[in-house]
Amino acid sequence: MGTIRFSVGRYTTADEVIKASEAVARIVNRLQPDKPADTQQLQEADTEIRLTQFSHGLGCACKIRPQVLEKILKDIPVTVDPNVLIDVKYSDDAAVYRINETTALVKTIDFFAPIVDDPYDFGAIAATNALSDIYAMGAKPIFALNVVCFPANRLPIEILREILRGASDKAKEAGIAILGGHSVDDNEPKFGMVVSGLVHPQKIWSNAGAKPGDAIILTKPIGTGINTTAIKRGLLSQACKDEVIRSMSQLNRKASEIMQKYTVHACTDVTGFGLMGHLSEVALAGGINIEIHAGKVPLFCETENLAASNVIPGGSANNLSHYSQYIEWANNISDIKKIILCDAQTSGGLLFFIPDNERENAIDDLKKSGVEYATHIGNSLNLGKGTIHVVP
Repeated sequence: MGTIRFSVGRYTTADEVIKASEAVARIVNRLQPDKPADTQQLQEADTEIRLTQFSHGLGCACKIRPQVLEKILKDIPVTVDPNVLIDVKYSDDAAVYRINETTALVKTIDFFAPIVDDPYDFGAIAATNALSDIYAMGAKPIFALNVVCFPANRLPIEILREILRGASDKAKEAGIAILGGHSVDDNEPKFGMVVSGLVHPQKIWSNAGAKPGDAIILTKPIGTGINTTAIKRGLLSQACKDEVIRSMSQLNRKASEIMQKYTVHACTDVTGFGLMGHLSEVALAGGINIEIHAGKVPLFCETENLAASNVIPGGSANNLSHYSQYIEWANNISDIKKIILCDAQTSGGLLFFIPDNERENAIDDLKKSGVEYATHIGNSLNLGKGTIHVVP
């Protein structure tokens, strides 16, 4: 244990020093590795527990940088198996393994550090985010396992119970059961799920099938990374906070089910690598160029003002730095708009690539089913190197 030094001002009173030392002592006591958190002391503390203060990154914004991940994965050998239908080759949302001629197993894992302060909301958002990968493959989830990392010596166990309750309620909404999981004691709380799903081998949605002329439909607004950074800093209004949390907690189930009756050439969900990053994955996997209308992309309230005030997570800046090599920005696209379009998302919407003549009916059906932000944001162009052209 190290030494703590106090600096006091000329007018600091003895009572203030005593109060401060007691507060510090409570915190230090919680950091002892062999002592469980004292729930009563935490409840008596001057401030409420804010989960985001226990995390170095927020949600999917704490992913390993894409440029680093690419270097790591390029030297890892890929197992050859004729039943493997989708692996890491195109950075798809989940792995797919053929069981027989009519059934394939879809498998994904997703977990991250707290993105919001409320433990119930954190559990619900993490579960929603993990389930999204299954929906993005056109599959139906069948069950899940919890992944828990929790600092039992720093936080009361009631916090974990609320996280699990939020995840359980979201699993029930998805119509699946949580059958178990794995937990470790960690310095930082993290939570997520391993989710299993089923799909017909001939009906898999991947990110590699976009065709020239496809309409691109986005189902949720952009800006969760910027807005949750504002939440952590105490800068976001309650109305906008509620809007962002509600969106991150909204399952992509309805959107996936509605789009089953349309001709989906490619699909992915928008998460940690941002809208531009995941569009880039589709463009590169399909060898196709894309045009995006920046002004059509739906945004959460206050996103532009926050970005202009430099409320930007590190993951978003990393995305812009890495994916700009695949993007041609129109001259009148501002730096603020660029960072927003690369903002690291958590539990974002689905991106559908469908024939343009099906676009209007699809958007109408999505909105009627409650996917209120479903928006046509651009089109795939010609076959090419996978360049994204961003216009106003």
